Amino acid sequence: MTEDLARLVWDTARLLTRTFESRARGLGVTREQWLALATLARHEGTNQVHFAQIMEMDAIGLCRLVDRLEAAGLVRRERDAADRRARRLYLTQAGWARLDRLRPLAQALGADLGAGIGEADLATARAVLGRMMANIARSGLPDEGAGS
Repeated sequence: MTEDLARLVWDTARLLTRTFESRARGLGVTREQWLALATLARHEGTNQVHFAQIMEMDAIGLCRLVDRLEAAGLVRRERDAADRRARRLYLTQAGWARLDRLRPLAQALGADLGAGIGEADLATARAVLGRMMANIARSGLPDEGAGS
């Protein structure tokens, strides 16, 4: 029973990702870039190492993502006054503008996701999914060296 539910959640997440990417394509942004912009908006001025942790990415992957966002003029790196090796990340004016254009897209996708579902059922779904996430988090990540 829970395997079917896990598959349904997984399939829903994949469809949500594909749908968002399809809709955002016209704005020239991938889901990963949108997530980075939205996350950076909440954590402006953070350094790249901390931002990689927040984004749950390795340092190299995040660096490539930030390189693309910087090349597009959406993000800027500034030297950290306290640590010359570190760079702090900020959205540019163009980055804020792009995020403003993406928010309605994300809101519309959320509305589509919840269409025809009552608020009580949505609240129950949020609570159940939150508990499931906590259960998975509590079970811990498998040891990367296990099975080798």
